[in-house]
Formats: sequence, structure tokens, C-alpha cells
Amino acid sequence: MTPTDRPALRRFLHTARAQQTALLADLVRTPSDNPPGDCAPHAARTAELLVGLGLAVERHPVPPALVAAHGMKSVTNLVVRRRFGEGGPVVALNAHGDVVPPGEGWTADPYGAEIRDGWMYGRGVAVSKSDIATYAFALLALDHAGAPLRGAVELHVTYDEETGGEIGPRWLLEQGISRPTLAIGAGFSYAVVEAHNGCLHLEVEVTGRSAHAAKPWTGVDALAGATRILAALYAWRPALAARASAIPGIGAPQLTVGLIAGGINTNVVPDRITFRLDRRIVPEERPEAVEAELRAVIEGAAAGVAGLGVAVRRILLAAPLTPLPGGAALTALLCAHATRVMGEAVAPSGVPLYTDARHYAAAGVPIALYGAGPRSIEEANAHRADERLPLDDLYRATEVVALTLADLLA
Repeated sequence: MTPTDRPALRRFLHTARAQQTALLADLVRTPSDNPPGDCAPHAARTAELLVGLGLAVERHPVPPALVAAHGMKSVTNLVVRRRFGEGGPVVALNAHGDVVPPGEGWTADPYGAEIRDGWMYGRGVAVSKSDIATYAFALLALDHAGAPLRGAVELHVTYDEETGGEIGPRWLLEQGISRPTLAIGAGFSYAVVEAHNGCLHLEVEVTGRSAHAAKPWTGVDALAGATRILAALYAWRPALAARASAIPGIGAPQLTVGLIAGGINTNVVPDRITFRLDRRIVPEERPEAVEAELRAVIEGAAAGVAGLGVAVRRILLAAPLTPLPGGAALTALLCAHATRVMGEAVAPSGVPLYTDARHYAAAGVPIALYGAGPRSIEEANAHRADERLPLDDLYRATEVVALTLADLLA
């Protein structure tokens, strides 16, 4: 498929820049931290803003019991559908409105949408409220494509990416609310991402028997047992470096112990210690084999300690994202338009994190990640203090997405 320039489309986007900036600022100023995950109010405001742009918005609240089961308080997913002609593909554009809490160290109000030297600052401005604005205006721009279009575009605004996407994209697809043939997911750099890591989260509970600190031998020290397991994990971790992915940008698998808790008091032998670990899975690995190997390391380290109990519970298993047949044209168009608009070579690559794009791939929908962002996720301060986005990159990414959609539907 040959990329086509569409001057009328680009002129529309240029004249709409102030309106698009105002939309993004309003999205940033409306909190949607996850946790705690009370995101229905942000969805209501987003729907109001999209209706103000002339778009018809469907509101799909997730049942409260299902929301609670995923550790959140309220979720309403939004769907905008626009058909341009009979036949053709149905292209979904997925961006998430939930964000991580702001944390400390900001020089700007995390909910202020302050513009400084051409950059907008605020939690979620880069990941991924910017892509709600990107995709909404790319959709609006298709009325100025300059040629008849065939097919449909859907905007999916979901609210659980920070907790896995199970009641966002996956729920929309499993409920039959959407049946796209192609998808573009929220991006975070100049790259067009077609592959990313998977992730396994495990909780390990080590149990012993409490005792007075004056006579520790009368108990079973759960912390001593947990220390054995942690030592085994850290001794095993360097071997992962030899398993680097062949896909550019992915790197090697990683293992991090991120949470640990336990104990009763300073003068009591601890009877229970829990910790949680994060194991990143490269596309060449099988998630089930990764989990089995990790469980074997944990159980082997604890074997032979009298009175010690070890229970391992899976918290999350997210499969890696790999390219699907049928997605090559989408990726090629995104790269071609991005190369021209950005003024530098943009090629497909992988990233070491994981996203809710995997749910589209699991449903058989080819997907590529592309959206507004500076050159790297580090430059955006994503998930850190002073998250920021160059507004020029917002405008340019919108042009890339709109031109790609016009070519797909031409």
C-alpha cells in the first residue's frame, strides 16, 4: 500500500491545534489515578468533551463486582464508532485514561496541564491521555481526506491499562462490543512498536512459627526462610542476560522483587513473610514455562527447612506481543508517514515493557503501537515526576495516524 499525502487533511489538523490542546489539557486536569481506580468520573468528562467535538459516544460501564475483583472502584469504557463507507476494515484506536498516581518531586502541578517552552506537563499527558486527543482528532480529520473512504474507525477509551487491561480492551472484545480487524494502540515514542515483553507477577508467602526473641530456636523463622529464597532468586537472575530477544528494543528478561512485608514485632520471631516479584518475559519465551521455572527455583530454595511453608500465588500473567499476519500494511504505513512527518527514519521495533495491546493480539486483531510522545519514554518522564509532552509531537503524531487511517480506508 502506497502512502498518500493529503493536504486538506493536514490543513484541518493545523487549524484545530488550539482545540486539540484544550482537549488534552482538560483530560489532564481531571484526575484518574489508578490506584485507587475510581475512573468513571474521568470517563464521564471525556465523553462530554468528545460529544462536544460532534462525536457520538457509547458508554459501557463494567459491572461493579468485576471492577472490584480487579482492585478498582469504577470503570466505564467509551466507544466512538464512525463508518465512512461499506466494506473496508474496522480499525480500532485504543488509548487509556487511567494513570499512575503522581508521586513526589514535581516542579509543576500534576493536574495543572501547564505549558512550559512548548511542553505540556501533567500526569498522563504522555501516557496516555495524549493519545485520546491524538486519536479523536485523527478521526475528525478523516472528513477532510480528499477521497471516498471505505470501512470504519472506532475510538476505544479504556480505564484499566495500569492494572492489566482485563476489564478494558479485553472486556470490550469478549463482550462482543467491538470486533475490529486492525488496531492502533497508545504509543510513547517516535517508534512504531509491533512487539513487547510479557510479564509474570507472583506473590510468595513464607510461613513459619512465631517465638520469643529470647528463644528464637523454639520457633521457625519465616524471614530466614524468605532470605534463602531471595538469595536463590538473586543468584539465578544473572543467567537471564543470556536470553536476550532477537527483536530490536526488547533486550533480555528481567526479574525484580518489588514488595516485601511481614513480621509481628521487633522482639518476635516472624511467622509470615510475603514478597511479590516481577518477571519480564521476552517474545521468544513461553509464559507457562517461565512460571514453572521460577516456581522450581523458589521451591528448591525452601526444600529441607523443617516447619517452613511456602505458597506461590500468581497475580498476573501477561503474554508478550508479537506481530500477527495481516498487520504488515498497518505497520508499514505508520512507519512511512512517521518518517516523512517526523523528518527522521522511523522503523518498527519492540519495547521491554508490556501494554494492554496484547488483548487485541490475543483476539486475533493485528495491532501496532503509535501515538504522541517525545523520542523516548525517558524523555517523557513517563511514570515519574514532571511527566511531559512536546505539543509539536502531539500535532505531528495526529497527522501520522490520520494519514495512515485514510490510506487504510481509501
